Amino acid sequence: MFFKRDNGGYTWLLVGLGNPGLKYESTRHNMGFLAVDKLAEVEHFKFNKLRFKAWTATAELGSEKVLVMKPQTYMNLSGESVGQAARFYKIPPEHVLVVSDDISLPIGKLRIRGGGSAGGHNGLKNIIQHLGSDRFPRIKVGVGMPENADYDIADWVTGRPMGDEQKPLMEALDKAVAAVPVLIRDGVDKAQNKFN
Repeated sequence: MFFKRDNGGYTWLLVGLGNPGLKYESTRHNMGFLAVDKLAEVEHFKFNKLRFKAWTATAELGSEKVLVMKPQTYMNLSGESVGQAARFYKIPPEHVLVVSDDISLPIGKLRIRGGGSAGGHNGLKNIIQHLGSDRFPRIKVGVGMPENADYDIADWVTGRPMGDEQKPLMEALDKAVAAVPVLIRDGVDKAQNKFN
């Protein structure tokens, strides 16, 4: 009992996925960063500590103490941050909530899942690898696909939303922000019923 590591009181990890740096700011691939930034405004917390290769903040959501993370490793290595923090605080995958973009969803559509495959998303793939499980909840923000089939997908996700895309994406981010405390407090099913 003496050597049991204190988990700092954290009961959840909330991870917004994105790529660090000005070049990627506000791109389609950074929906996770944008969502947790918006949540920080609503819930009045600040990202002020660099640890686990991520900018981190502490949020109190209801009775839950949440470590909020924006991995700074670039998208395809996001699992390094998530895995380190989950192991350090002994947080099970079921309490690791990830917010990401999703090209297979129409622009502005929100989908909440309790687990499953990465669906081709490199950030999710890396998190599955580092957690050793795909049973972690996620909130996906649809960014759609380019209409032109020849358009490079990497260029699409690292591009900025234009014109008609912006309003539905802003609304989807607002919904994602509202969904986070519902999922953490009431579980995946309730969040799905309310926001999917």
